[in-house]
Amino acid sequence: MKFYNLKENDEQVSFAGAVKQGLGKNQGLFFPQSMPSFDEQTINKLLAMPFVERSVQVLHPFVEEDLSKAELTEIVTDAFNFPALLQPISTDRAILELFHGPTLAFKDFGGRFMAKCLQAFCAKESEKTGVEKKLTILTATSGDTGAAVAHAFHGIENIRVVIMYPKGKISLLQEKMFTTLGGNIETLAVDGSFDDCQAMVKQAFDDKELADTIGLNSANSINISRLLAQVCYYFEAVAQLSRVKSDLSQIVFSVPSGNFGNLTAGLFAKAMGLPIKRFIAATNANDTVPRYLETGEWQPHDTVATISNAMDVSNPNNWPRVEHMLKSGLVAQDCVSSVSIDEEQTQSTVIQLTKLGYISEPHAAVAYKALQYSVQEGEFGVFLGTAHPAKFKEVVESIIGQPISLPKELADCAGEPILSKDMASDFGQLRDYLLAAV
Repeated sequence: MKFYNLKENDEQVSFAGAVKQGLGKNQGLFFPQSMPSFDEQTINKLLAMPFVERSVQVLHPFVEEDLSKAELTEIVTDAFNFPALLQPISTDRAILELFHGPTLAFKDFGGRFMAKCLQAFCAKESEKTGVEKKLTILTATSGDTGAAVAHAFHGIENIRVVIMYPKGKISLLQEKMFTTLGGNIETLAVDGSFDDCQAMVKQAFDDKELADTIGLNSANSINISRLLAQVCYYFEAVAQLSRVKSDLSQIVFSVPSGNFGNLTAGLFAKAMGLPIKRFIAATNANDTVPRYLETGEWQPHDTVATISNAMDVSNPNNWPRVEHMLKSGLVAQDCVSSVSIDEEQTQSTVIQLTKLGYISEPHAAVAYKALQYSVQEGEFGVFLGTAHPAKFKEVVESIIGQPISLPKELADCAGEPILSKDMASDFGQLRDYLLAAV
């Protein structure tokens, strides 16, 4: 299958090309030329399979030109070596816990899959040319991407990873998980917002001389490999529901949304035939999408800092993929709605979930509250738990008034020194930094 640039349709690349390139010309996002579609009988067979086996079947149509089924099986087995767990909250609500990977966040799925794919493609290219292929991964994070990418690529030869994040605007434990590794992982604390960091990543891709010199790639959710990996846990959620529910026609997913990669992956799953009725894109005060769906005007405001900081994005980079799917008819326009949840509502919902016996963090609380506003009678609501509550230990403890323990993954890095370099929100400085190591 080929992937084409949504801005420059003539630019078409293979899956391997899209993964290695990251962004297309004019900062365009890659999109599959055709969407694999499974009929009801095939969907039922897929839902009966184990997670890894099913994921191979779901992903293979996208990658078959570049990876054999055996190669893909090895990659998926290595990447998805932890579960996605559906936990009931009430008779008609459940949370899909996506934080059981090594960095306790949903982005472990995409980060690990991308790392394994890139490693395989670089090895093939080096073998073919006789020259070692070297890459620089440049990515921006509003919290969890940094840790997932850092741990996925840590120690991989010939791949340099540079992660930028807004200084002072992510939780300390989030920061510790990716700024303490060293080695091939370099981290830059930027004096600005996530959107400022993301804008510099885009500028780097537009600088052809820089991109060619350092072998530039991005591991943000703009990379198609990250996105495709996330499709798999929507299938897993419905598979787990299918074991306890006979009617799968009323499933609604509430997705905590920042850069909108998670929602995009869910729409891919629906377009492929997975029985999902509709989606709620739950945002915090950074409400560009809810306002856009209401008014038809795309007007990003300045980014607002919130306690659900991984969603502090005012200009989400995956939205062009979502809009393309809605406008092209791949999914129905009425299957996506969006709700903005404020800080007071977020905190009260964390308390509400605690009273129900579930310790949540702010991002999942935003999604749960959006469900309460939007779910209709007869629908079954699934909201995504994108990070372990301990990653927001201080915030959660202050809201619920009780201590929460640190899992080993966080306890191991909590006392380590932060190795980041400070940087202004200035592309010239970033360019000099990236070239200095060449």
